[in-house]
Amino acid sequence: MDSENRSFLSLTFIPLFSASFIFTCSYASNPFLLGIHPLDEKFFQSEVIKCKDGSKSFTRDRVNDDFCDCVDGTDEPGTSACPAGKFYCRNVGSKPQFIFSSRINDRFCDCCDGSDEYDGSVHCTNTCVMGGHIEYMTGSSISTIRDMGSIDAKETKSVVSEDMIQKLKGLKVVIILQVVLIACVAIFWIFPRRAKSKIRRYR
Repeated sequence: MDSENRSFLSLTFIPLFSASFIFTCSYASNPFLLGIHPLDEKFFQSEVIKCKDGSKSFTRDRVNDDFCDCVDGTDEPGTSACPAGKFYCRNVGSKPQFIFSSRINDRFCDCCDGSDEYDGSVHCTNTCVMGGHIEYMTGSSISTIRDMGSIDAKETKSVVSEDMIQKLKGLKVVIILQVVLIACVAIFWIFPRRAKSKIRRYR
């Protein structure tokens, strides 16, 4: 009977663990949202999306299709198709930043997490660390901040705090999944033992 409990436990534990792993991986990385700020993810969820400058509308399948539909680059945050486009580097563990979309896949690692060089032509190691990355620590990021011009200090601080809120929400989902998984395993492990002990008492 003990081997039956173990096989039952393994048959329930493995699918639950696999499902939570797949959900966590799909939640953490979505290639469709490449280069998009976390606060803009809802903006890109509708089927028909309007350019941020209001000039045109485009369908969701045209996001990051390497063809510039919007003059302001709204539809191409993850490619270098639009000259006015901006790519958002999440830089987990460091300071998130926007870079010009012309720097995407240019064989130079601009984001410390290497997300701007996703085509595989060059391998960017993740140099983000808590509190800063190599480029930020040496002070050479001043030129990239100066290039952005339109982003002021208050906007940068709000972007960082809003990005941190999004990261914490994602972490919260992962923790909840893990707690549910552990609770299920504990229930399937404890209840068969209690049933066994009750059967022994009545004999």
